[in-house]
Amino acid sequence: MQDHIKKEDRLFFKRDISWLSFNYRVLMEAKDESLPLFERIKFLSIFSSNLEEFYRIRVSEHRNILIDSKAAEEDKMYAAETLNNIHAEVGRQLNEFDSFFKNEISKEMYRHHIILYDGINVEQVHKEFIRTYFIEEVFPYLEPMIILPGMINSFIRDNRLYMIIRVKKRGKKDSEIDSSYFIMKVPYSKIPRFVELPQIDDYYYLMFVEDLIRMNLDYIFKGYDIDGGYTFRVSRDADFMISLESRQNLVEEIRKKVRKRKIGDANRVVYDARMPHDYLDFICKAFRFSTERCISEGSHLNLEDLIKLPNPIGVSLTEQAPYPLRIRDFDNSVSIFKVIKKKDMLLQFPYQSFEYVIRFLNDAAFDPDVEEIKLTQYRVAENSAVINSLISAARNGKNVTVFVELKARFDEENNFANAEKMRKAGIKIIYSLPGLKVHSKMILVLRKQQEWGFAKSYACMSTGNFNEKTAKLYSDLMIITRNSDVIEEIATLFDMLENGIMPATFNHILVSQFNMVDRVRFMINREIENVRLGKKGRIILKMNGIHDQQMIGMLYDASEEGVEIDLIVRGICCLVPNKSFSSNIKVTRIVDSYLEHSRVWYFYSDGDEDLFITSADWMKRNLNRRIETSFPVYDPEIKREIINGLMIQLSDNVKACWIDENLSNIYKKDGRFSNPVRAQRMIYENLKNNHHSLE
Repeated sequence: MQDHIKKEDRLFFKRDISWLSFNYRVLMEAKDESLPLFERIKFLSIFSSNLEEFYRIRVSEHRNILIDSKAAEEDKMYAAETLNNIHAEVGRQLNEFDSFFKNEISKEMYRHHIILYDGINVEQVHKEFIRTYFIEEVFPYLEPMIILPGMINSFIRDNRLYMIIRVKKRGKKDSEIDSSYFIMKVPYSKIPRFVELPQIDDYYYLMFVEDLIRMNLDYIFKGYDIDGGYTFRVSRDADFMISLESRQNLVEEIRKKVRKRKIGDANRVVYDARMPHDYLDFICKAFRFSTERCISEGSHLNLEDLIKLPNPIGVSLTEQAPYPLRIRDFDNSVSIFKVIKKKDMLLQFPYQSFEYVIRFLNDAAFDPDVEEIKLTQYRVAENSAVINSLISAARNGKNVTVFVELKARFDEENNFANAEKMRKAGIKIIYSLPGLKVHSKMILVLRKQQEWGFAKSYACMSTGNFNEKTAKLYSDLMIITRNSDVIEEIATLFDMLENGIMPATFNHILVSQFNMVDRVRFMINREIENVRLGKKGRIILKMNGIHDQQMIGMLYDASEEGVEIDLIVRGICCLVPNKSFSSNIKVTRIVDSYLEHSRVWYFYSDGDEDLFITSADWMKRNLNRRIETSFPVYDPEIKREIINGLMIQLSDNVKACWIDENLSNIYKKDGRFSNPVRAQRMIYENLKNNHHSLE
């Protein structure tokens, strides 16, 4: 047994630097030459989109601490240090991104006879088309506005692309005093970001719309000499806190906060790396931007739009997702309920069809014995089939209650709209709890309780949202059960959400704010005790993020005692592996076609194997400021299927990386493995061969 290091000397990665390590792993996926071209381009788009949200939320939080007069000096010092770390790492990643896009992706496109014009070397045959397209399709939507220093100028919208142009009247001397600056918002709703030009021989030509505009500035500014035009955009503070202590006026308070998000402080000004310094200085003075918040980002901005890049070649340049599998037990039965009556069922998305969840709700809507349906809504799809099924149930006389979490970031307005739609259809809407975000994913179908109690009711327990669109993109687990003990506790939790948090005892499900942390501590300590008794100690935890230092500390304790621990963490991981206090902990990160979103907790328990699927990550917010649930897996077949999935993921040597003590992503595919294992593909094939069929 190794000597234990003092707890105060243990290390933790900074949360935001760890997240940047994850986003760099996304960039690594774009660099994977084994992927088709447009799959690689998709990951470039994801990298850019992730970074934009990171600035709007996480960087905003640190900047708000710096300007908060009530913040402790220690917190301000930490925020300033973190911002410096972020600036350095983001700068490095953006330089690498820009170089890769220009030197690798553009060349790969050319090899496939796709030319993305840079706005400079344009074929003569295209110039007339570009002029005509500009005049007819683009020019009507342009609104150039002169910018005067020292005056109140037009507001710069969040995450919109703008162009700044400097002009001077013809015949005037070449001096700054004779120059004028204009800005124009690049159209984004009426005009595609990428313009498709006429094909030449077997080559396809594409162009950024801002480059097309830049080529036609002389048409806009007739009688002027054009000095130059460069793009920039602003990321605004999108973070906000709700301080109300009751549900009264909560809806209106959140509405106000969402509206203010659009005019939040600028926390990042991103500009074309070719922009001269005097242009940038002028922008900062005219719009009162801090030069410290300005970041150059290559010659093209807003590259999350790369997801919209036209693919003139077709499917050969994309990675085709396998078709969602059908489940024969469900397809061969007239009712989902008849299947669940015999046994619990596991659904694995996106490998299996989400249509069965809609069927489950529709069966509940038309079953004469169903009295109530309760559901938590965190993020739902637009024009949601889930919501349509609930509306059908309400119109069929069922008592339908939906808990709507209004504080689901960036989905607040969609949740408002869906809540109003359901309310008008007769569904009872329960809004957010002040001070707590409800992140739990559960559906409850209650059938004639007075006659049967909970014995013939049903519950859906999930690691992800009830969202048919993300179910095609996110890897999640869902169990449908008729276990009356579990259902009774879920019913208790729903009652608490509806009537207010009250003391309760949960013996089966784990609920944050109640028994979750204590139960996890007990299970970790049990593994430690088994090792001390000479037995095996084993923990596997799959989550999106691990941040809470108390929870990490418990894993360090277990590692020092000899418990073997595997973490599968997609995103933030503040646990530092490969140290004396973490020598028995390995951290795996998988980034592949689907977003790894399921959360699973496994404890060996001297062979009894406790297993939970859960909505909870080990982030401070999840454990302290949310209602999260972890559901025990009791069915032996389902338990074995989920554990096998964990083992496949730990064996992945194609898309899996180790996270090392320097936060580097170290590919497992280093030549030691003769048989490649790509977990997402292997899980799909296993399911396909196990009593499933293709639709």
